[in-house]
Amino acid sequence: MRNVWAIARRELGAYFVSPIAYLVGAAFLAMMGFFFYTDVVFTVLSRSEPTMRYVFGVMTTILLFVAPVLTMRLLAEEQRLGTLELLLTAPVRDWEVVLGKYLAALVFYLGLLLATAVYPLLLFWMRGNPDVGPILSGYLGMALFGAALLSIGLFSSSLSQNQVVAAVVGIGLVILLAVASLPADGITNPTLQQILNHLDLRNHLLNFRRGLIDTADIVYYLSVTAAFLFLTVQILNSRRWR
Repeated sequence: MRNVWAIARRELGAYFVSPIAYLVGAAFLAMMGFFFYTDVVFTVLSRSEPTMRYVFGVMTTILLFVAPVLTMRLLAEEQRLGTLELLLTAPVRDWEVVLGKYLAALVFYLGLLLATAVYPLLLFWMRGNPDVGPILSGYLGMALFGAALLSIGLFSSSLSQNQVVAAVVGIGLVILLAVASLPADGITNPTLQQILNHLDLRNHLLNFRRGLIDTADIVYYLSVTAAFLFLTVQILNSRRWR
């Protein structure tokens, strides 16, 4: 695991010197702050129950675009600069490269997510006593959701040496998985309907937003993450033997 942490530290350091990472992070936090403010104003004026449900819903949509951009350079830039071949010929395994880069992206994302934790504190200050259960489970759901999106983005980054192409492919893949259940309404086969509904990335967030933690939802996100990390390792392995 020494190689994994070394790669993760290097990539995490690269995030903090990358203008793109700062721009994406700032844009994410600015948008979340705006939508939180508008939601709070609405709930205050309507005297409705204070909740983070709306904020989590907006965050879900924003992350479909943010996560692939955060990961687009991780392997694509290595390929463009020709350093990926050097990395693969070093005494480091493919899975260590993938896991190290993924952990760096995950830590950066969790840092952004942690920065939004000020919103529940503001809810407590402004509205008294919001329900803590859905807030905590909602953040767990967003952590797992983001982890899955980052693995998809890293996989996309392994497919091209062009960062823009990697971002576009990643956005396309996550959107495809996020709307997988849309065709289900027009399908008469109940088995196929169930499969499409299960594949939908957003469907598995519903229980978290309600304050329910279902093991099946956790397993789903962990399975998606593991599957795309495995596919990324296979892509790197195929490049090693070219």
